[in-house]
Amino acid sequence: MQDQFKRNRLEHATSPYLLQHKDNPVHWQPWEAAVFAEARRRNVPVLLSVGYAACHWCHVMAHESFEDADVAALMNAHFVCIKLDREERPDLDDIYMQALHMMGEQGGWPLTMALDGDGKPFWGGTYFPKNPQYGRPGFMQILTELSRVWHETPDKIVKNTAALTQSLTAKAQADARGAMPADLPSRAATSLAGHIDREKGGLAGAPKFPQPFLYQFLWQQAQLTGDHSIQEAVITTATKICQGGIYDHIGGGFARYAVDEDWLVPHFEKMLYDNALLLQLLCLLWRTTRHKLFATRIAETIDWLLGDMQTQEGAFAASLDADTEGEEGKYYVWSQTEIGKLLGDSATAFCAAYDITADGNFEGQNIPNLLAQHDELMPELAEARARLNTTRSSRTPPGCDDKILADWNGMAIAALTEAAQLFARADWLAAAQKAYHAAQQALTDATGQLCHSARNDQKLALTLAGDLAFFGQGACALYQATGQAGYLADAEAYAAMLHNDFLDTARGGYLTNRRQADDTLLVNQRAVQDNAMPSANAATISLLAILAPLTGRPHYHAQAEAAFTALSGHLASAYPSMTALLAAHQNHTYQLSIILIGNGGKADILKQAALSHPVFARTFLHLKTSDDLPPDHPAAGKTMMNDQPTLYLCPGQSCLPPITEASQVTAQLDALLHQRQTA
Repeated sequence: MQDQFKRNRLEHATSPYLLQHKDNPVHWQPWEAAVFAEARRRNVPVLLSVGYAACHWCHVMAHESFEDADVAALMNAHFVCIKLDREERPDLDDIYMQALHMMGEQGGWPLTMALDGDGKPFWGGTYFPKNPQYGRPGFMQILTELSRVWHETPDKIVKNTAALTQSLTAKAQADARGAMPADLPSRAATSLAGHIDREKGGLAGAPKFPQPFLYQFLWQQAQLTGDHSIQEAVITTATKICQGGIYDHIGGGFARYAVDEDWLVPHFEKMLYDNALLLQLLCLLWRTTRHKLFATRIAETIDWLLGDMQTQEGAFAASLDADTEGEEGKYYVWSQTEIGKLLGDSATAFCAAYDITADGNFEGQNIPNLLAQHDELMPELAEARARLNTTRSSRTPPGCDDKILADWNGMAIAALTEAAQLFARADWLAAAQKAYHAAQQALTDATGQLCHSARNDQKLALTLAGDLAFFGQGACALYQATGQAGYLADAEAYAAMLHNDFLDTARGGYLTNRRQADDTLLVNQRAVQDNAMPSANAATISLLAILAPLTGRPHYHAQAEAAFTALSGHLASAYPSMTALLAAHQNHTYQLSIILIGNGGKADILKQAALSHPVFARTFLHLKTSDDLPPDHPAAGKTMMNDQPTLYLCPGQSCLPPITEASQVTAQLDALLHQRQTA
């Protein structure tokens, strides 16, 4: 039995990232209880390496160390080694990343942690070269020293593991109940907006992450206060993101972040969640600004999603790699000479517009960008872009991590559905429905549980709170777009699973893992701080805030209120990392249900007037008759006026007078906005 630990056991993994490491000479093990038992039997530490398929520095460390026979021999002799895909197990990644921060280290991937046989951390870092360089110690030196300390000074190990585990447990179990000061959202928005670079957009300095949930909160708050300065800061940021090198001007889609302060040089990996969240933000901004730039980037990004990111099943893949043929960004960059040969007479205009020079703007090559053009779209160069895209498609493409993640697919489905509604694109709506059903089928196990991850008909036996929350939001979006009751039933079922299995019954809020989590989980956290995505508790409150007006059922309102109250004690000191929670609370506070009854051309006009209005926190249903509404809904029993398509605005649990003209829709919504600003 013990011989199984003397070989690399990743050949049966579902994760493309783990499969990248199946031929390493390191005896990589999956995360399971038996592996920790083996570490205890051998009296050696566990070496945990966490990464993901699209990660550039993960590839670098793999080539330098994990493919090296000498390094592997050292790892195998003195450690039990676990390789983990952070996208498959974000719960574990979050625990050990927090431990790294508690050690005073900067986070990032690959994450390298040393644990005892119970999974308790005592040392950590990120990327290390095989031999000392870049001002960092060599990985072989570190391995030797860790093994020495483990055997020669075990008391230090015990002290470190106890201190870190105690800190992790205290943070996870902290009681954060309390009432939020009424002025905290406005103070938070003013403070955060003060850190935005008004010329270049984004938070000042480098690197720059898009953080769509931060700008969603700021946009909401600017709408509530009428603060045009904050609006302009958000618009500047979104414009720079849309025009910078972080956006792929040739093929569409956004990279994960920019390494510089100008949004020029991306970290070239493309993640599904970033693009989903940016689509939602751009839709929100377009409803106020009507900027053609935002509409164009929405359409181009959706074209990229549907062209490059759909799995065989019709769901959405997780990511595209940063590297091609071992070189970061190779697929995406151009030389001026190459563009000159491809474009001929139009090359001069293209190079002038897209910052293409002989010297290049990135390591001697060029990243096309429109930063110098502000919000210009250069439609006259569309044919040139298409020609470059055709040529680029013949290059070796970046690797695709084609696993299906429940939370990321939920985000993408919700974003695609919102855009389909906003721009009246039936084809986008059909694609969203296809993705929803494909992902749901791929991810749902025989017991009806929604699993976190699936690939090639293999499901990961794990469900996280964020999966149910985000996938439930996708179901709600489709219910609003189609009126099909099955989507609402799914969303309510996911909300019930969340409340029944993930509610922290002692402190309130929702746990990352089920209350009955497995024994290898060091702590079961209540995710409330945003990282690359909104926190699971923010996503859960958002789901409840949508279900309350869609159904009219008061228990969703009560659950959202209780969850926020259970967590709001964190806000006074930690609001910069909890803006998704603030945005979710705003959506909950300003619930607005819009019901359209009837069909025909006039109904379509009323629908577009309502959907394109800037007011946030709105849900929308287009029904043949109000009999299709849940009986608890405030608009249940409402009818068409004079046999004309009729629209009802229902803030909270009451409805305003019926509307039959588009001008009345705009007027009533404008009046609601004014009421919010003067409340």
